[in-house]
Amino acid sequence: MTKIFFIPGILLSIVSTCWSIEPSEFKVGGFLFNRPAEWKWIVPSSTMRKAQLAVPATEGSPAEITFFHFGSGQGGGVKANVDRWFAQFGNSNTSQTEEKVGEKRIVYAVARGTFQSGMPGGPTTPLENYALEGAILEDSQNGDVFVKMTGPAALVASATPTFREMIRAAAASQP
Repeated sequence: MTKIFFIPGILLSIVSTCWSIEPSEFKVGGFLFNRPAEWKWIVPSSTMRKAQLAVPATEGSPAEITFFHFGSGQGGGVKANVDRWFAQFGNSNTSQTEEKVGEKRIVYAVARGTFQSGMPGGPTTPLENYALEGAILEDSQNGDVFVKMTGPAALVASATPTFREMIRAAAASQP
């Protein structure tokens, strides 16, 4: 009888240990991402999120990085997503730029101001002095990957160089 209870206990221990591991690299769509060591791995809070990270703050709220991939031809195009991201910031300062890494096009979206946090179509919470740094890695074969960092403006600004380095490395990971 003891063995019956002992084996499930071992399995539970193994499973909980595996879930607590913070991967240093992970794949979203056709891209391989390397998690910056100082950023925390978060179990995605929604099934729509393929990965989720947090940039720790010395004080105040952390910045949240979310990764989305819906498949080839899914999830809306670049313009629809950039417009939706900018709409979450209302009449804020916004800009859009792009670059190529090898043959991969990356579109960056930047917004600063009051972030309307919440699920689309649901209630929102206005968060003042927030920022967004978004990136869309285009992939016509596997489907685009959408990466969005939101959080206090100063924290997002300080994390932006690391964010862009992570995005560029992921773009270079795909032939």
